[in-house]
Amino acid sequence: MNIEAFYALSYGLYIVGAASKGRKNGYVANTAFQVTATPEQIAISCNKDNLSAEMIDESGYFSLSVLERDASKEIINRFGYKSGKSFDKFDETKYFETKNGIPVVTEECVAWFECKVEQKLDVGTHILFIGK
Repeated sequence: MNIEAFYALSYGLYIVGAASKGRKNGYVANTAFQVTATPEQIAISCNKDNLSAEMIDESGYFSLSVLERDASKEIINRFGYKSGKSFDKFDETKYFETKNGIPVVTEECVAWFECKVEQKLDVGTHILFIGK
């Protein structure tokens, strides 16, 4: 495999939101994609060691906020480089909670989705969650 070609794959930036047992968390993701149009399904990839993976698994839901092209370093740092185990990432973030209690980041967001997990696939270090 040409490793340079592997790194040339294009990505967007997203914030995946999760909640379980009265706690909320989120993380920056570069892997989210439409799986099917009928039914409407989106897949995300989450590191197994990430607190959000546990929360998504427990609640059966996740949110996906599509970040604008020029998203600030502040929001990327807040959700990408700090652990939700010891830091409330939503403390200074614009968001709302869905009727299922899932946080949806609206700050620097151009679109968002709430998804109910339909399938999950263990892919090594990560879990691929497919939501409707």
